[in-house]
Amino acid sequence: MGACATLPGRVGSVANVLATMGRVAAFALGVALLTVLAACNDDLPPPGQFTTFAGHVTDRATSQPIAGAVVTVDTVLTAKTDAAGNFKIDKVPAGITDYTVQADGYTLVSASVTTQPGTPFTLDVALDRPATSH
Repeated sequence: MGACATLPGRVGSVANVLATMGRVAAFALGVALLTVLAACNDDLPPPGQFTTFAGHVTDRATSQPIAGAVVTVDTVLTAKTDAAGNFKIDKVPAGITDYTVQADGYTLVSASVTTQPGTPFTLDVALDRPATSH
């Protein structure tokens, strides 16, 4: 028996070494990812620094509620109005808050407000239909 007779045992050893290296690499990658995520957490305010953004969306001409209007806060938090035109968005970071309100057949409303931590903010918006040209 030559060197070939011991090859299966050596292949198994190499496979074990590679498997162990893979687990070590996965562990190291996990630690690195957790470190990066922990560093990114500074962008979020502390839990007590949030507010609730709620309100009512109506048609300016008729004062009727607009169902299905989309309210977007800080480009990522969204809610649709219910049949009564009401909406609510929890856990909005307090401070300067940008928002948009849009509904099919209406002109988009966009503005900024300053919200206080722990104090609910009420936003009542009346949307206009776009002017028609003749």
